[in-house]
Amino acid sequence: MKSSSLLRASLCLVLIATVSGCGWFKGGKYEVPQSDKDTRQESRGSLTGGEGLLSMGGSGSKDALGGQIGVNSFLWRATLDTLSFMPLSTVDPFGGVVLTDWYEDPKAPGERFKVNAMIMDKTLRSDGIKVTLFKQKSDKKGAWRDTDVNPKVARDLEDTILTRARELRLTQSK
Repeated sequence: MKSSSLLRASLCLVLIATVSGCGWFKGGKYEVPQSDKDTRQESRGSLTGGEGLLSMGGSGSKDALGGQIGVNSFLWRATLDTLSFMPLSTVDPFGGVVLTDWYEDPKAPGERFKVNAMIMDKTLRSDGIKVTLFKQKSDKKGAWRDTDVNPKVARDLEDTILTRARELRLTQSK
């Protein structure tokens, strides 16, 4: 009998030590463990940041990225400004992706364009953006056919975005 109650007491002590070591008890208070969703949300930070506004990055310390977009803010805003005349299909400020829908210029009927822009870096660099341009022409039956695009046109679009990003940076630094 004595060994049985001694075994139970030892088991209870081991159980108490195990539970208290798990982090459920802190400062004598019981804490409810967080769900996976809560843990992910805390690790990502707040979309609105500390002041209730979307932080666009570009300033502040490099280590304090909670609530900021994942790419260079000047390139991000310049990309949106440059492509604002086209209908946007997908916009991801954390991944740095801007995808447009097809746009047909009224001055050039029968031709339409689509742009995929990807911001590659958190710094404002000449290779920080990659633009892919797609072009289609309408045939006599009204069906759209893919056509080749001069790579210089995509590079010119990248240069336009980079120029706008530099303007935004200069404006903010003043």
